Amino acid sequence: MEGQENLDNQEELKKEETPENNVQEEIVENKETEEKKEDNDKTVEEDSMKFKKAEPSKKQKSNKVIPIVVSLFIVLFVMIFSVVFALFNMNNEKILKGISILGIDISDLTVEEAKTKINNAIEERFKDENNNLILKIGENETSVTANTFNAKFDIDNAVIEADNIGRNGNILTNNYSILFTKLFKKEIKPRLYLDDSLLSDTIKDINSKMKDAIVDNSYYIEKNNLIIVKGKAGYIIKTEELKEKIYEQISNIHTNYQTIEIPVEYKEPEPINLQKIHEEIYKEPQDAYVQKNPTVVHPEVNGIDFKISVEEAEELLKEDKEEYTIPLKITKPKKTINNLGEEAFPDLLATFSTRFDGSNYNRNTNIKLAAKKVNGTVILPGEKFSFNTIVGSRTIEAGFKEGTAYVGGKVVPDVGGGVCQVSSTIYNTALLANMQIVERSNHMFTTGYVAASRDATVYYGSLDFVFKNSRKYPIKMVASANGGVCKVSIYGIKEEKEYEVIIQSKITSYINPTTIYKEDPTLEEGKEIVEQTAITGCRSEGYKILKLNGKIVSQTLLSKDTYKSRNKIVRRGTKKTTTTPTKPANENTTNTETSNTTTNEPTTPETTENNTTE
Repeated sequence: MEGQENLDNQEELKKEETPENNVQEEIVENKETEEKKEDNDKTVEEDSMKFKKAEPSKKQKSNKVIPIVVSLFIVLFVMIFSVVFALFNMNNEKILKGISILGIDISDLTVEEAKTKINNAIEERFKDENNNLILKIGENETSVTANTFNAKFDIDNAVIEADNIGRNGNILTNNYSILFTKLFKKEIKPRLYLDDSLLSDTIKDINSKMKDAIVDNSYYIEKNNLIIVKGKAGYIIKTEELKEKIYEQISNIHTNYQTIEIPVEYKEPEPINLQKIHEEIYKEPQDAYVQKNPTVVHPEVNGIDFKISVEEAEELLKEDKEEYTIPLKITKPKKTINNLGEEAFPDLLATFSTRFDGSNYNRNTNIKLAAKKVNGTVILPGEKFSFNTIVGSRTIEAGFKEGTAYVGGKVVPDVGGGVCQVSSTIYNTALLANMQIVERSNHMFTTGYVAASRDATVYYGSLDFVFKNSRKYPIKMVASANGGVCKVSIYGIKEEKEYEVIIQSKITSYINPTTIYKEDPTLEEGKEIVEQTAITGCRSEGYKILKLNGKIVSQTLLSKDTYKSRNKIVRRGTKKTTTTPTKPANENTTNTETSNTTTNEPTTPETTENNTTE
């Protein structure tokens, strides 16, 4: 610090020692200050001159105002015009010019007019039988139409979209849409809907008929065995690609369809997934039960499982075979639907009975056995009752006896003769319970136990009687054949809307038989034997009448039937006889020759007295 003070003192001493130098420095500083002042004054003067030059005149100001006013006027005019233009189009009920749907111009049409015009064009297109779509693979062709897949365009939404153009935005966007549509046109493509299930079924059908088609692994249960069928490599249709091609063709309603080459690919079947199959078939046994409020009858479920372990089953699949058999273990539940009794089937829905001749042992046995097999049968909603399935083949081994039946218009011996009376009785009961009849055939000739059009003939392997439980709840059949009466009743649960059913039949015309005479050289002249009795045929109709609260609500034709007539056949004797005269033992005795006529009528089947109850 002392050193710094010494230096400062020395400098001050030097200044004091040279006064002339100090005076010169002050003069220089004053001169520089004056020069800076002059420069500043000059700059201010120049800036002032510039401002004076930039100041506009009145004329110049006027020339600038005019363009601004004109611009504002134009903008205002455009705005007013746009508002008026937009309001006019918003209040216009017709579709703008330049809009089309499926290539059909709908300019200046109302919404309903546009829908009608487009739908008519589509209808004409779809009903054109000469314009089929051909799906081709190799030499095989499949012809389809738009109607094959229930094709439908979403015309309603497309027309709404067209009607909203120029109306559903603000003024600027609406006007832009309107002008754009008028200048460049607007084509709307409605969405096309095809029934995908029908489309897939058609493709599956083509695939199944295709040469060298892939065969997927499959399985089914037969008795107590699971049968797994090994698949085979082959060609498979590219389903999604083919669907796109079909959509594309049907979407264009103005040009003829072009043949589609079906796209395929070669594939190996997926490996057999035994674990997945086991999961699909496995079931725990479940007892049948009735649920209340609302009433629902739940049938029993049998338990199903592999009888061997999955690992053991996997070992079986290692063999090179086409089919594999895996034993199953079936576990029966403790309570079946048949055990539920009245809680599941509290109401008598219908009953019907027919009478039969109790003296014909074989026929009676067949009727009783068939009724016994039907008795207790439970049919769930939607399930079908098949007489041949329930009763089975009519064989001696099954307990049936040899009766008689009509075959080729003749009476012939036949095992199981008489069971048609049971099927006919069931037919009438099912009708009265308002069931849906699936399969039924009338006899060749009229029967004696039911009226015409109320019979149902059966023959194992060819003719069956089938009805479907079309009600909401399961039904139980109770059948018996005792004391010359065959009776069938159906029990279940009555529905909220329970109809009274009336069955009627009427004969519309008769078919009369004739008598045919045959000469018999082995029969003495003058004698006759009736070889076959006559049966009158007829044409008839059956009707089902439904009544609700005492009023008829419907009358349905069930069937139109024709029953053949059977001619009477009589054998006439042509054999001549010669007699040798003999001496009478008693001259008072006369010998009178008489002509005898013998009738031999075999017992015909199904010709008992018509005595039915309802």
